[in-house]
Amino acid sequence: MARELRVGIIGGGIGGLALAGTLVGLGIETHLFERAPAFGEVGAGLQMTPNAVKVLRELGLWSEIHRVSFQPQSIVGRNWRTGHEIFRTPLMAECPRLYHAEFFHIHRADLHRILLSLLPPSCRTLSAQCVSVSQTDESATAHFADGRTFEADLIVGADGLQSVVRKTLFGDDAPRFTGNMCWRALIPFEEQPLEMVSPDASFWLGPQGHVVTYYVSAGRAVNVVAIREADSWVEESWNAPSDREELLAGYPHWHPNVLKLFSKAENIFKWGLFDRDPMTTWSAGRITLLGDAAHPMLPFLSQGAAMAIEDGYVLAQVLAAVNGIEAALKRYEALRLPRTSRVQLESRKRGETYHIASPFKRMYRDIAYRVKQMVDPHSSGLQAGWVYSYDAIAAVGKRMP
Repeated sequence: MARELRVGIIGGGIGGLALAGTLVGLGIETHLFERAPAFGEVGAGLQMTPNAVKVLRELGLWSEIHRVSFQPQSIVGRNWRTGHEIFRTPLMAECPRLYHAEFFHIHRADLHRILLSLLPPSCRTLSAQCVSVSQTDESATAHFADGRTFEADLIVGADGLQSVVRKTLFGDDAPRFTGNMCWRALIPFEEQPLEMVSPDASFWLGPQGHVVTYYVSAGRAVNVVAIREADSWVEESWNAPSDREELLAGYPHWHPNVLKLFSKAENIFKWGLFDRDPMTTWSAGRITLLGDAAHPMLPFLSQGAAMAIEDGYVLAQVLAAVNGIEAALKRYEALRLPRTSRVQLESRKRGETYHIASPFKRMYRDIAYRVKQMVDPHSSGLQAGWVYSYDAIAAVGKRMP
């Protein structure tokens, strides 16, 4: 079956490339379609947690990922105003022992480039805007804005939150604004390390918002993610330009290290955070979904890209191992739906925990963090050991040839 199957992938982001690269490695015919005129994922940093690093290592990408990444010492929770340490979860010294893989911080463009290296140029098409998908009992077809079509045994929608494939299959249900907006900035530096940025993933927890800072690009830049609660999101763009003054105005009286870092930011973008409730199925016939098209999630567990990478690897392996598209997609959903649904819902909970407005409730939360910290540092803070320990390779019971 593996040599006869033909797969079309709509969307050339992290998840689409992970799927395409794994399929190519398995000898399965695949073609990826990207609406942009050129590859080159922009954006800022990503936290590549051990669960995702296991897949990247299995795909033969570990050395290159390691070369361009930064390994944080710990995840550290800090008080928004005093900077006092609330919790510390060791990473560099502990992740290989506990989760059998490292924890990396990487620039999104670097990860995209590395994944793209798995896909021959003949297997990808740019400037291909998918407008709909259709299917028969024998095949599925993607239809593009310029009149082109692509017929395959399976079409996979890896086309993000505003997925055309999802809309065609399940209707145009608008994603939900979560009451949070986000600023992102990438700040390059010539001298490292910086006095105001420790070599950790720092979570500054404050009332109705939090800030995450960490190094990327082998330590040559700092990634900033600043999230604040908001009543509404009225920007027409999902990714609107912002400026230093607006960013600083969103965090009055925060710790000097945070404000000093903000004062050095130049290229700043903002967007509203949207998600959807977990689905009961991602598939219909010979068409299925992957990544944000299937399970958009808030960034509070830093798992959006990691879940898409897991999806891509698992779907490819299932297609190679299971006879029949319908049976393969059932297996794919059985492996992925429970996990991604839990991550979606747990990510929401973390946002509520990070953004407590009441000083009394924040004090109670911080005491709870410290008590857990004394018992086990990995049971405090993000409490994400269950996320990091997952092994997609073991889950499908098959390794790359």
